[in-house]
Amino acid sequence: MVTVDSTKHNVSKVNAVVAMSVYIGDRLDWVKQAVDSVLAQSFTAFHYFIIIDGDISDSILTFLLDKEKSEFRISIIRNGRNLGLSASMNKAVEAAKNYAPKYFFRMDSDDVSLPDRFLRQVQFLEENPRISILGTALIEINEVGKQVGKRKLPVLNSDILKVLPKRCAINHPTVVLRFSIFQHGLRYKESLQNTQDYFFWADLAVKGYKFANLPEPLLSFRRVNDFYKRRGLSKSLNEFKARFYTMRVLKRYSIGNVLYAFIVLFLRLMPSKIVKLAYQIDRYFLNKSVKHE
Repeated sequence: MVTVDSTKHNVSKVNAVVAMSVYIGDRLDWVKQAVDSVLAQSFTAFHYFIIIDGDISDSILTFLLDKEKSEFRISIIRNGRNLGLSASMNKAVEAAKNYAPKYFFRMDSDDVSLPDRFLRQVQFLEENPRISILGTALIEINEVGKQVGKRKLPVLNSDILKVLPKRCAINHPTVVLRFSIFQHGLRYKESLQNTQDYFFWADLAVKGYKFANLPEPLLSFRRVNDFYKRRGLSKSLNEFKARFYTMRVLKRYSIGNVLYAFIVLFLRLMPSKIVKLAYQIDRYFLNKSVKHE
């Protein structure tokens, strides 16, 4: 069962909505940083849906409920049990319909959006009506917020589609989508507990929606010590399936794409030290290959 706690808020039109899920394993200080970074945006015409996906710690629950009471732009959605990111995002989409937004922003509960992220993305979409999905580059930070890396991705739709069969070429936590995508009936696949964004991008690409990435990093992404252990067998297999799914729907089978999929699957199942090294090597060559004019 899903309930929306914020019946006290008056529903009115806003330019955008933001959707973020919170989970049992989240840290209070990181959730605070994530929420505060959204509320501190220079672009303010949004409503912020925070989905509590199952049980969470009492400290985080208290913080979120207090924020909802003091901030009219926040609505809390509570899932009676853990449903996963796909279902939570789809719940946010349904709730957002009442606000008639143009844009749907993603946010994760351990990341930090830079102050002008929303403004820069809205400006770009207003100036480029053919683009429907817009991500950005990002900064990778550790547990204490120190920069430990930077992730660049192709900026043009043609380059993004070229890369997509090998890797997810859109950083999900940085994304804003035109809400018309959801009004046309498209949704995240709720059968997936992970890698849902990869499949979603493939579905949108085959429908003809256009992608872009802003070259400047507009989000700090939390890359902590257990980052290389998170994938496990389930996520590794889903990434593998996502690559072949993308090759199939976009008709982009090649020896290079197939070989890459098998190599990554093999590396994902190796010890974390090897996974970390492979990740760093992959990011190095990706960042070297991406040319931002």
